[in-house]
Amino acid sequence: MYDVKLNKLLQAIMLSAPLILAGCSDDDDSSGPLGSDTRALNFVRVATLPVCTQINADCDTDTETAAEIVDVSEDGKTLIYTDSPRGVIGFVDITTPDAPAPLGTLDLAGEPTSVAVKGRYALVGVNTSASLEEPSGELAVVDIASRTLVTTINLGGQPDSVAVSPDKAYAAIAIENERDEDIDDGRIDRTPQAPAGYLVVADISAADPADWATRNVDLTGLALIAPTDPEPEYVDINSDNMAVVTLQENNHLVLVDLASAGVADHFSAGEVSLGQVDTAEEDIISQTGSLSNIVREPDGVTWIDSNHFVTADEGDMNGGSRGFTVFNTSGEVVFASGNQLEHLTARLGHYPEGRSENKGNEPENAEFGRYGDRPLLFINSERSSIVAVYDVTDPRSPEFLQTLPAAAGPEGVKAIPGRNLLVVASEEDDRGTFRGAVNVYRYGEQDATYPAIQSTDRNDGTPIPFAALSGLAADQSDTSRLWSIEDSAFRASRIFGLDVSTTPASLDREIRITDGNGVLAALPTVGAAADDNAFDDTDLDALINDDSTVNLDPEGIAVASGGGFWVASEGSGTVGDSSRPVESLNLIVKTDTQGVITDVVTLPDDLNNMQRRFGFEGVAEYNGKLYVAFQRAWDSEANPRIGIYDPATESWTFVFYPLDAAESQNGGWVGLSDLASLGDGRFLVLERDNQSGPDAAIKRVYRVNLATATAESTISKTLVRDLIPDLKATGGMVPEKVEGLTVTASGEVWINNDNDGVDDNSGENQLIHIGNMADL
Repeated sequence: MYDVKLNKLLQAIMLSAPLILAGCSDDDDSSGPLGSDTRALNFVRVATLPVCTQINADCDTDTETAAEIVDVSEDGKTLIYTDSPRGVIGFVDITTPDAPAPLGTLDLAGEPTSVAVKGRYALVGVNTSASLEEPSGELAVVDIASRTLVTTINLGGQPDSVAVSPDKAYAAIAIENERDEDIDDGRIDRTPQAPAGYLVVADISAADPADWATRNVDLTGLALIAPTDPEPEYVDINSDNMAVVTLQENNHLVLVDLASAGVADHFSAGEVSLGQVDTAEEDIISQTGSLSNIVREPDGVTWIDSNHFVTADEGDMNGGSRGFTVFNTSGEVVFASGNQLEHLTARLGHYPEGRSENKGNEPENAEFGRYGDRPLLFINSERSSIVAVYDVTDPRSPEFLQTLPAAAGPEGVKAIPGRNLLVVASEEDDRGTFRGAVNVYRYGEQDATYPAIQSTDRNDGTPIPFAALSGLAADQSDTSRLWSIEDSAFRASRIFGLDVSTTPASLDREIRITDGNGVLAALPTVGAAADDNAFDDTDLDALINDDSTVNLDPEGIAVASGGGFWVASEGSGTVGDSSRPVESLNLIVKTDTQGVITDVVTLPDDLNNMQRRFGFEGVAEYNGKLYVAFQRAWDSEANPRIGIYDPATESWTFVFYPLDAAESQNGGWVGLSDLASLGDGRFLVLERDNQSGPDAAIKRVYRVNLATATAESTISKTLVRDLIPDLKATGGMVPEKVEGLTVTASGEVWINNDNDGVDDNSGENQLIHIGNMADL
């Protein structure tokens, strides 16, 4: 054992040596040139700071917060971000990047919309509009060190984006004067709404902000769509002091020479046509549709050199443009990403099926940074909550490098090459599901840590789409093979095969569960037909599609010893609750290796008649019997059950599992998620609360002995592992739904989380190997 520990220590020293040799200082291990490690250059997420920590150190607050647009002080150590829900800008110390610390906030006179840094000052666009018809705003000049307001400059309208030129001589402020979107209801011809937007050019070369002067640039009469009502959305400035401005609602791009404050050129952003994309919201990811002649409607924009810029094409209308485009300064498209981001997000389990009829993954922003000699482009996908990283050495052919996970709704993005850092601001905040956050990534010679899972292609060349992975099972004949399932976030339920011999794990098999033999169709109904809480023929019909695929709620999976799978499907609804009537029963479904249902097991009638909506979760097989975990207690029972079913006698017995009491500062409940056999009558059990991020308190693995348990008894348990340190080690926030647990034949223990089908969720998928049972 001593030799093993010594070897690990030596490996750690060797891996850290290049960073030490690179000349990094003791208090800043991320600055300076890159080392001589032979591994590839990658970004790795090192920290996520929920910005609710500005209110309460533990984030014990329901107050809505956000991190929308972010910039950094010139020494690269203080972040400044906008928080529009609270009407403040926030400050974060990133001297130590993997331990960002909140420094406080500054109240402003309205809604901060953007921020950019010039020397000691942060320039903040502030929307002070009384209404859409009476827009107003100001540029707040803030001293970063003291976090105090120095002065304000009247902008005459509603600011959206602020940029500072590389030479710090100019600031450009996009005055959007946002329209009332309800008037047009998605029409492309856009009814003009006064007043028109424009660009403000601020001459900021003077040391004293009191000496700064502004000039307005008229943008009317340029666009083909609503030419009298331009709506500047985003602005960026190149080294020649040329600003590029996106007029998103007008589908137009404008180049402005800042020295003269005049329009240098302008052109339509054009249209895209997309194939192999999902265009229907039907709870099935099907990338078989197409979109034709969709206006790009660019949102964020960034220069990648003095002759090329990149737009993040959000596309507000007609299905969304869903990608990004490289333009040259003549307005020519030199590269269009097409369906790349749609396929990328589907491949990683981040595709938002619920947005398929709108904008799909919804690219929101773009950023450029030169790290060493590598020109890198970053594209934020707002609805999929990822950042796609590209090498743009050749603007005509960006090379995809990696994907970074982010907290929900990444909006702002800031490259900090001088410290080998990248920062992303995520704006979505709802205490019940996610918190607005600042994400910090370090660049260096290191292995990428995300994704944890990526899928292979189908025969048509599109990736196997997946999300909402629930239970987990090990193939006992192949230690590199795991199995999982998707829950009721999707119709036409599937089983997935994962090859964990690769990094990331390869999701290389999908098996549709089908009822081709009519086994599920023959399931008896329960209760009187007149009872609204009965499971009747109508409910049964809803479970089976015309093509014999089935719509279950698979929460647990086990590999059957005789071949095929056991799948635990959670029942829907609660007996006696008219607001949540019973629509399906808790079922254990047996399939063959091709997913065809061969048997269906239901609970005894007395339990079906007391069904609660927190039913079957994990399932395991041991010694010819099935063991299934109920998520929570039913009726007046104190604890949830673990059911033991004997297929030979078709009989059930039950024991009760003693859940931990809720420990979260936000209250909530605790339940079971999965269980896995250790092969000797003992089982691992996954227990979790329904809290995430700073509120998460219980994500634990316990061991129980069911070989000696007597029917109807309450069993005892032994803590094996607290999973919260494992989940925090990813650099992200702790997910709520840690749902899968399995043990391979060689004793390796794996867990995974359920991302809720990217519905009110960042979509992050983690598949974590937590060690061998011998070491736990």
